[in-house]
Amino acid sequence: MTIQEQNAFLSEEYTEAVRYMDNAKEALQKAKKIDDGYYKDKKYVRAACGIAYLGVLVAIDAWFKIKDVALPSKNKQKSIEYYTTNIAKLDKKMLSLFNTAYDILHLVGYYRGITSVKAISAGFDAAYDVIDKIKPENPVEVKESKAKAAKRILNKMLVSISMMLK
Repeated sequence: MTIQEQNAFLSEEYTEAVRYMDNAKEALQKAKKIDDGYYKDKKYVRAACGIAYLGVLVAIDAWFKIKDVALPSKNKQKSIEYYTTNIAKLDKKMLSLFNTAYDILHLVGYYRGITSVKAISAGFDAAYDVIDKIKPENPVEVKESKAKAAKRILNKMLVSISMMLK
């Protein structure tokens, strides 16, 4: 992959990861903070944490592609072990950031439904730190195609509908 191709690829993936984080922040705003340092609505906190964690995975997958990390065989899915093992081989600080994002956003925020503003904030900070690792040096403007715009709008509608049904 040439430097220009790498830069274009990272620009697109970085934009996508940031888009996930923007969507996660929107969901978190719907959770509404209450005075004692917690969010009011656990459903929106869980959704926000899940979306933010997916943004982290977008960034890590892009980082792996740039670093030529092999994908698991077609019969296997990517697991947390796949991510932690491969990140540990490349960058210990990134592993620490990833583990923090995984623990707070995926396990505690999404699965257990913690509503602490400080904890969720720490998870979001770790997510942004991971995503910043793939920020291209010379960003290329990423134009959204009509198909991607339609897909984005459809995904947003589906998320909204699923939130209403929970």
